[in-house]
Amino acid sequence: MNSRLALFVLSLALVASCKEESSPAGGPGAGAGAAAPAAKKAEIPPLDPNNIVSIAVASPDHSTLVTALKAADYVTSIANPGPLTVFAPTNAAFDKLPAGTVSGLLAPEKQADLKEILKYHATTSVWEPEAFKDGMTIGMANGKKVTVHVADGKVRINDANIVASVRASNGVVHVVDGVLLPPAN
Repeated sequence: MNSRLALFVLSLALVASCKEESSPAGGPGAGAGAAAPAAKKAEIPPLDPNNIVSIAVASPDHSTLVTALKAADYVTSIANPGPLTVFAPTNAAFDKLPAGTVSGLLAPEKQADLKEILKYHATTSVWEPEAFKDGMTIGMANGKKVTVHVADGKVRINDANIVASVRASNGVVHVVDGVLLPPAN
């Protein structure tokens, strides 16, 4: 599993919360039988190879996340120098969602919902694994909070387990085995 890809996705979501692009996006879908809407792919700018975005793009385990970032028009914003912490769901994490969820979120009319979900996976500042304490909360880029659970040396963010952590030049990516869904208002 490539942790660099996970870092990429989360940083993209954080950067996107600060600056949103309006170019069309899309790409090959993955996870839960998703198919991306017919749209022009957002281009990925040349980046530091150790940047969160570069890491995510290089990971075959995060293609669904990269597709979502493109559909949300967050690709050109992910080169933010940070510092960022991104909780990057794997393709398998997206596959756990109900059938049709991913493809539905990739539809242009659901872009606002997709952006909210992606922003719920990123935060400013760097949270190294050893900094997580049981019961702490962390504010995310969408203004909502996640809760950290630590037991037997394992860390969960809400209900998603951190399965790997990768340092990037602009922060850290924590690969998670579940998609973080923001609480309803």
